[in-house]
Amino acid sequence: MTAESLRDFIDVSRETLEKLEIYVALLRKWQNAINLVGKSTLADPWRRHVLDSAQLVRFLPKSVRSIIDLGSGAGFPGLVLSIFGAPDVTLCESDSRKCVFLREVVRRTHSTAIVTERRAETLSGMNFHVATARALAPVDTLLSYAVPILAPDGICLFLKGKEVEEELTAACKRWNMRIEVIASHTDSAGKILRLGEISRAAPNSFR
Repeated sequence: MTAESLRDFIDVSRETLEKLEIYVALLRKWQNAINLVGKSTLADPWRRHVLDSAQLVRFLPKSVRSIIDLGSGAGFPGLVLSIFGAPDVTLCESDSRKCVFLREVVRRTHSTAIVTERRAETLSGMNFHVATARALAPVDTLLSYAVPILAPDGICLFLKGKEVEEELTAACKRWNMRIEVIASHTDSAGKILRLGEISRAAPNSFR
């Protein structure tokens, strides 16, 4: 997949595409020094990383106010969403070297995203409308990170793999939530989870 062919899957302006090209070029350059993504995925970064992240754009609430990207790593999906125009994106990453990379991409692409160098479980005193994550932790753990910092009407958008059903089964023992499972555009085994109305299950309801 090429940069131009991204337009076959999602509406993207020339300005946004140019910023994404800068992002991918920096990803390739920095990968030699920092293990940002799986080496094999750089054979097709536009599908494996950019489109995989960008497919979340259509699931963002129209009135989205702020986004927290948990365990942002190389910035997927949060930094891609910011480049696409999502407002008030915070990239939470504990690895200082990855934070340096993220700040360089933010600077070079003129993204409005903010990079915070800390572990997801230490976040507090914040209020986000959407929480995103990819390849970070099982759903149950992700919810333990996200729920304390989600607005009352907040949602979670998680990119998950083939273990999603098992993860949801485990998570439903501890959480009540509205669940939407959506097929990924980029991976036949991948799913997008859109979770809302999230609350802890009462102890006597654990199964």
